[in-house]
Amino acid sequence: MMEILGHLADGFLLSVQPINLLLIIIGVTLGLFIGAMPGLGSVNGVAILLPITFLVPPTSAIIFLAAIYYGAMYGGAISSITLGIPGASTAVATTFDGRPLALKGKASLALVTAAVASFIGGTVSIILFTAFAPPLAAVALNFGPPEIFALMLLAFATFVGLGGDDIPKTIFSICIGLVFAAVGFDEISGAPRLVFFDISGFLHGVNFLVLAIGVYGIGEMLWTIDSSRGEITSTNAKMSFRGILNDTREGMRRGWKGTAIGSFLGFFVGILPAAGATPGSLMSYGVAKMLAKDPKEFGKGHPGGVAAPEAANNSASTGAMLPMLTLGIPGSPTTAILLGGMVIWGLTPGPRLFTDQTEFVWGLIGSFYVSNFFALIINLAFIPLFIWMLRTPFTILAPMIFVLSVVGGYAATQDMHDVWLMLAFGFGAFFLRKLDYPVAPAVLAIVLGPIAEPTLRQSLLLSSGDVSIFFTRPIAGPITVIAIILIFLPLLKLIRDRSRGQKAGAA
Repeated sequence: MMEILGHLADGFLLSVQPINLLLIIIGVTLGLFIGAMPGLGSVNGVAILLPITFLVPPTSAIIFLAAIYYGAMYGGAISSITLGIPGASTAVATTFDGRPLALKGKASLALVTAAVASFIGGTVSIILFTAFAPPLAAVALNFGPPEIFALMLLAFATFVGLGGDDIPKTIFSICIGLVFAAVGFDEISGAPRLVFFDISGFLHGVNFLVLAIGVYGIGEMLWTIDSSRGEITSTNAKMSFRGILNDTREGMRRGWKGTAIGSFLGFFVGILPAAGATPGSLMSYGVAKMLAKDPKEFGKGHPGGVAAPEAANNSASTGAMLPMLTLGIPGSPTTAILLGGMVIWGLTPGPRLFTDQTEFVWGLIGSFYVSNFFALIINLAFIPLFIWMLRTPFTILAPMIFVLSVVGGYAATQDMHDVWLMLAFGFGAFFLRKLDYPVAPAVLAIVLGPIAEPTLRQSLLLSSGDVSIFFTRPIAGPITVIAIILIFLPLLKLIRDRSRGQKAGAA
């Protein structure tokens, strides 16, 4: 333990050297605005700025890119809350409660809760990373296709209740999401499937960010215009230093449980190869809602619904670094780009990195602490600017949202097909809401579908079609059983409520 603390102290001193500290501040600030821009996100931000890093030593380079990654995780919440457009896929769950809070004139509460929860989630994950890196990497390596599918099944189970008490409508919404998740080439056979009307644009599948921007950007704009009947004014949003302190207290009082769930669950989902921050944030939201005293408040503007996904995506971003450094396996798309950068710089990620490149590894870990602190400070400093945006009349905001949505939809794949698809999703989401169908389960299903389907099929190939593989393996078994129990809980509750109603009627 003393050896770890010694290495951490050296890494911390390295990260606060003037050049590295400057790169952290610049990286976090850039990341904050990159994350807030719909369609960009940490993947594009790190990829665009990767060439700049060849001007500085490798340690300073990865500290800069990691700072951008951290800033982008914070920044994704900004447009989710202020405009209702997810800045990145990792911030979709933040939209569920962040946007309703902003519409109630509590944007400051939502933004402060997101910033503080992000800081706590990031801090918890960095401590776990520092203390348990090698053993946790070994645990992540034991997750094969059956374990990943069991985890995805658990994620589905947590959001069966996201659509409220109308279970059939929720299941219908999930099925729509799974259908769109299956569009494109079959991962196992390579054959094209669900290519609607033989339009070639569907061959590359439905990009999740295109769907998210369509549903929460265009769809939300149409819903606001329709529900207001032309009487739209600016959002009532106020800001002061005392207000930030009060919002911090209220946000943590009502969101501490979501923050705790997101901090730990996000980290452990983040360390799984190919999982990443998006499933972690969505699962954390679902679990926080299930365990809340007032679950019906979620989706209407509950600070816990902002805290859980924001703590989770920041925690998962650190968790995703762990398999990259210890095993050479990227845990997310952004860490895949960082992995490429490390190879270009002449570093070999893997088990020997901690012994062969001690200064590099611990300098990076030390920078996590510094980046997380500056991300919080810079985020809070810019909150008045984000609040000012909300005071803009909706007659000006609506065209801005539309333009940002179109630009974001095009930036995701640079294909006009996706822009038309995004507009179709926007109108589709609007009509689903008019018919009182929940859209959140469909969005979540399109995230988890591309992970769940191949792992299910690979598992069945491994067991020659025997489904008991999900129950007999030591890690997959307990997760599968818990998931099945959670799936049937709403049905049991429905039966119990109906029997109580019949008894009351007979009495």
